[in-house]
Formats: sequence, C-alpha cells, structure tokens
Amino acid sequence: MSPFLILGIFLLYTALLFTVTWITSRKADSQSFFIGNRKSPWFVVAYGMIGASLSGVTFMSVPGWVSETQFSYMVVVFGYLVGYAVIALILLPLYYRLKLTSIYSYLEERFGFWSYKTGAGFFILSRTLGASLRMFLVINVLQIFVFDAWHIPFWVNALIFIVLIILYTFKGGIRTIVWTDTLQTTFMLLAVVLSIFYISKGLGVPLSDLFREAHESRITRMFITDWHHERFFLKQFFSGMFITITMTGLDQEMMQKNLSCRNLREAQKNMFTFSGILVFVNLMFLFLGAFLFLFSRSKGITVGATDDLFPVIALEHMGPVAGLVFLIGLISAAFPSADGALTSLTTSISIDFLGLDKKKGLTEKKATKTRYGVHLSIALVFFISILIFSTLNDEAIIDKLFTIAGYTYGPLLGLYTFGLFTKRAVKDRVTPYIAILSPTICFILSKYSVQLFNGYRFGFELILLNGFLMFMGLWAFSRKQEAEKALRL
Repeated sequence: MSPFLILGIFLLYTALLFTVTWITSRKADSQSFFIGNRKSPWFVVAYGMIGASLSGVTFMSVPGWVSETQFSYMVVVFGYLVGYAVIALILLPLYYRLKLTSIYSYLEERFGFWSYKTGAGFFILSRTLGASLRMFLVINVLQIFVFDAWHIPFWVNALIFIVLIILYTFKGGIRTIVWTDTLQTTFMLLAVVLSIFYISKGLGVPLSDLFREAHESRITRMFITDWHHERFFLKQFFSGMFITITMTGLDQEMMQKNLSCRNLREAQKNMFTFSGILVFVNLMFLFLGAFLFLFSRSKGITVGATDDLFPVIALEHMGPVAGLVFLIGLISAAFPSADGALTSLTTSISIDFLGLDKKKGLTEKKATKTRYGVHLSIALVFFISILIFSTLNDEAIIDKLFTIAGYTYGPLLGLYTFGLFTKRAVKDRVTPYIAILSPTICFILSKYSVQLFNGYRFGFELILLNGFLMFMGLWAFSRKQEAEKALRL
C-alpha cells in the first residue's frame, strides 16, 4: 500500500473521532470528565469496553502469538469470565456504595493515607507502562509502513500520535470516550471479520475447510497438561481470573467507565454483557491467528517477530483492500487503549494525589486548569516511555504486558483482598515497603525458578504469588480492627 494512502486513511479516521468528540464534549465540566455525570447508557459502555479491553495488543499480538502458543490463551479467557463475575458481584457494589470517583479512595477509608497512595501509585505505574506498550505497537506499524518510507524519525511519529490523543480527550474525558470507544469497537470487529474473509479468498479455500485444516494442524490446542510448562492450563485459568480482577476490577480506567453508568444495576448488566461477548471475540481473534499461520505456511512467508505477522500479510501479501481493512482495524484498536489510559491517569492523579474533589472553595475554572496541566504531563510521560520501548522490542507485546501486570498489579490484588476479606487494621506506614518488596521477591523467584523448583517456570500466575506475598506482608504488620469501623467497611 502507498504510504500516502495509509496516512490519508489515518487522518480521515481521526477526523471522524474529532467529530464525535465535538458533539459529546459540549458543556462538559470536571464531573463529565471524571465520571460522565453518571449518565452513560450501560449497553453503550458494555459494547465500547470490548475495544478498550482488547486494544492494539489483542489485534496484532494475539493472532501472531498463535503460531507459538496455539489456542492456550483461550483458557486465560475462560478465567476472565470468573474474574468479571467477581467484579460485578463484589467490587462494583463496594464502589457504588462508597460513591467513589477514584476507586483507590477505598484504600484510604479501609487502611489509611499511605496504603491509599501506594495503591494509586501502583496503578499509575502499571497503566503508564501498559498503555505505552499498547501505543508503541501501533506507532511502530505506522513507522515501518509509512514514516520510514519518508525518512521521518520514530519520535516525530510518536509525537503526532500523542498530540492527537490529547486533543480529543482534553475536554470531554470519560463522557467522550464512552462514545468514541463504541465507534472504534465497531470498526475493529468489522476489520477482523473482513480479514478472515480475505485470507480465505487469498488462499482460495472455503472457510469451512480452513477451520478443518486449523484443527488438523493442532494449532487450535487449548489445554497444556504438563504442570512444569508456563502455560499449564490450570495456571492459565487462574491467571486469567486474577488478571481480570486486577487489570479491570482494580483498574481506574476500566472502572471509571462502569462508574459512569446511572446506577449499580446498570453497571452490573454492563459487566455481565461485556464479559460474555468478550469470550466469543477472543475466540475470533485466535482463529484469525490460526488462519494467518496457515496463510504464511502456504505462501512461505517468514517474519522476525510474531507481532509482525498480521501487518506483513495484510499490507504486503493480500492486496490494497485487505491492507485498508487491517489499517482501519489497527487504528480502531489503538485509540481506546490510549485515550482511556490518559483520562484515567488524569483522574487518579487529580483525585488521589492532588485532592481536587476535597478542596473547598475550588472553582470549576481552577480545577479545569489543574486538570489540563496533569493531562499534558501524563502525555509527556507516555511519549518518553514509547521512545524507551522502541529500543526493547524483542518479544510479543502481550507477553510483556502480562508480565508487567504480574509485577505492578500484584500489590493491588493483595491490598484489596486483605481489605475485603479480613477485618484487621494494617500498620499503614509499612504498606509501601511491603508493596515494593513483594514484586522484588517475585522477580528473583521467577528468574531462578528452574533451579529452585525442579524445572518449574512461572507464567502469568506470577500475579497470584505477588498478591499472596503482599497479603501475608500486610497480615504480619496488622492487628484486630475496631468492630465499628470493620462493620462500616
């Protein structure tokens, strides 16, 4: 495809997003930005969250990953279902009962100041790294297929992308994102369906035969029964469950959208609807990966990194229309992960660290000015992080993403589990030290697990170990809590 055509598509799509932004951000205030004035329709939130949950990582990394891991990722997805049920039935009622804007405010009420700042701080760290990785994936594709042809450096490409995200989230925040995510989910899912169609057409093989061939090649194998293996099915299932609880239920970005619903009942309907659809959508991505594998094997196509498989086939081997479909899908997958992260991080810093919701006499004008400053500062951090990741692209992005989640969300898992399922009070000032020590121990155990545990390799279940160590550390520095406060929380 011509670099000019690719760039033109990108600009047209961006113009469409800005149109939606202009419509939804009129008369927006700080409450619109943070929680959408609690007026978001639940079915719109549920549909839009599909795109936000999948992002460019799923769009490119999951299909490319199939050639190495088969369908073992689907067991993680089955674990997601249980995790979403826990969120809907345990966490959402808590958040709505306490009328939270930032979900980390719960930690202050339950434990105290330092635990609150620790939880918010780990979210900021994790979301910054995770969102930067997701953005890097898309920016890198644009660099390879567009900007390299014009000898434009990577940092210029990254800067353009960041500026566009800033502009369309600057005013409307979550009220805008709920609707732009819906638009982007539609385009992304349409791109997957059309890509499968073009692969079938390119091979001259009916879809039914492709499904049979994928099954016969054993690439659709889901369950790995060797307990030493890092993708042992039980590890995959429980990892998926707790990854969902942490990366969705304890994540300000994902919960901010749920908290913008009109009430708890609608938020729960949103969560159950979204989780059910997500299973089928992930299965569709895995079959796309299987068909890409069959296509590459048939045509003798080889790529360096698994993340490059989909873009190389779509843009170089399947004709301009298929390339166009891929590009629209990729852009649609990229924006939700970037805009939601920028908005949620702005919310967390504004509420959790600057206390904009608690400052008496603060005018809307002054609050907005502060929020704008935070927004721009986070965007700058994203830009720097993307440049750093551009030097470290040596494995599947989704693998990196879940590894980061294991280290950074583990302390949050331990904190919330301790708060919800015990009635003990922690020594608040010790919490930050435990939260740093826990992932450090996990890193050491993971690095030397083969030697220490008779060949055992840690996979995504590292998040469970991290959460357990955090929980036990809190227990060691805790005491029985006063009955009145325990009952209230």
